[in-house]
Amino acid sequence: MSIFDLSGRVAVITGGNGGIGLGIAQALALSGCNVSIWGRNAEKNKAAAATMAQGPGKVDTRICDVADPASVKEAMKAVLDAFGRVDGCFANAGISGGGRKPFIERSEEEWRKMFATNLDGVFHVFQAAARHMTERAQGGDAFGRLVATSSLASLFGTARNEHYAGTKAAINALCRALAVELARYGVTANAILPGWIKSDMTARVLADDKFVGAVMPRIPVRRFGEPSDFGGIAVYLMSKASSYHTADCFVIDGGYTAF
Repeated sequence: MSIFDLSGRVAVITGGNGGIGLGIAQALALSGCNVSIWGRNAEKNKAAAATMAQGPGKVDTRICDVADPASVKEAMKAVLDAFGRVDGCFANAGISGGGRKPFIERSEEEWRKMFATNLDGVFHVFQAAARHMTERAQGGDAFGRLVATSSLASLFGTARNEHYAGTKAAINALCRALAVELARYGVTANAILPGWIKSDMTARVLADDKFVGAVMPRIPVRRFGEPSDFGGIAVYLMSKASSYHTADCFVIDGGYTAF
């Protein structure tokens, strides 16, 4: 197997039925990786799988609520029954939600809901994947990749969305801690931080002439990244080439950089 040949590998992708997650799923499938997409919307899952039908990798979809540990456990068991192994887990938990209230007006319920949506989901799927990966490593097959999508908000903060920035910073810290804890099992952990990305969420911004004329010229790279940019990173991180590349954060900025 060459360093970028993912034939026989199996990757789980949560939130992989649109935007960044779909870009990751497509790139992995085209590289020969078998992919299992987990999402709460059956129709979106089906549509995502259809876009990858021509790739060499097998595509499987599962209904899963990543904030529910029982749902994650059931989905992971189903994937292991279908494929026999899971080599990579890409946790794409990432909604802001909750409005843009000042911190002092934020309710505890809103705070806890944001953490459940963003951080708990990553915790549940990473724990399920890591248990399988470490057990396999103890049997002589040491290979595993844990990757979470985070946000530039985790580095630079965000006005009136501090609960979102807090969850993303926690995800970054979790990846760094897991990189240390799981290294002896051949398991790496990384975070990907999207910047300006073309997606359904940014479509309305790009349609705003005032924004395009006044703000876009101030963005250094002068363009929005594509979801496929994440796909290139995903293929690299799933490959043997990334065996020692762990706990780094990748930033999409028209290409990508690690720091």
